[in-house]
Amino acid sequence: MPLSVDTEPPPPDGRPPIVRARPRATPAARATALFEVLICSGYPTQLALAATLAAAGLTPTGNTGRFSIQFVVALSLLDTVALLGLVWLFLRSHGERPVELLFGRRPAAREALAGLPLTLLAFAMAAAVLASIQQFAPWLRTVERNPLQDLLRTPRDTVLFALLVVLAGGVREEVQRAFLLHRFEQWLGGGTVGVVVASVAFGAGHLLQGADAAVATGILGALWGVVYLRRRSIVAPVVSHSGFNLLQLAQFIVVGR
Repeated sequence: MPLSVDTEPPPPDGRPPIVRARPRATPAARATALFEVLICSGYPTQLALAATLAAAGLTPTGNTGRFSIQFVVALSLLDTVALLGLVWLFLRSHGERPVELLFGRRPAAREALAGLPLTLLAFAMAAAVLASIQQFAPWLRTVERNPLQDLLRTPRDTVLFALLVVLAGGVREEVQRAFLLHRFEQWLGGGTVGVVVASVAFGAGHLLQGADAAVATGILGALWGVVYLRRRSIVAPVVSHSGFNLLQLAQFIVVGR
């Protein structure tokens, strides 16, 4: 199969840039990439796992009608394992190296430090977007109270949820985002198209928390997507995403008191 060559900008440590050979965008390659993107979008795996858990007797809501922390934790962690496995499988099936795609050549410690100010930037952006919506488009506030707040009933629930927002939020979603953007860059229209499509899908996945939250989340997804494309490492987006989720969790605790 004919190959084209991609060369990334050199990393800051002076080492030579990564040069990747990739198959040209044939119809078969595009179809395969589209299939992989859809499977790793999060929707098919979560629907399948939710149905499996329900068949096993673990339902999304308990007798009170509120979300079950056990269901949310089980679904999110199982989906994390499934998605990470699928990303690894799809990359290896094309002869690609998962570690290279996810971490590039930048020092992980330096990338983690870069993610700290991005955490504050993400939190400020979300607050600004939500405040703007409240001022100019209040009809987008379709949920008065974030239903995820009802999961925090005990200190144990809070610890579980904190673990969840780091693993299933920060780690899983940034691995997922990097993979989707990679496939868009290769065969589905480029990185910019990938950022737009992935961010819309990311925001739509949070509609349960309200249309305003979905808009803010989509914008944050675009931020983390651009950071990944610029730095070619998920470390800074993972730190920023996890930090943002933990700050939001702290906000839930304060507001819920």
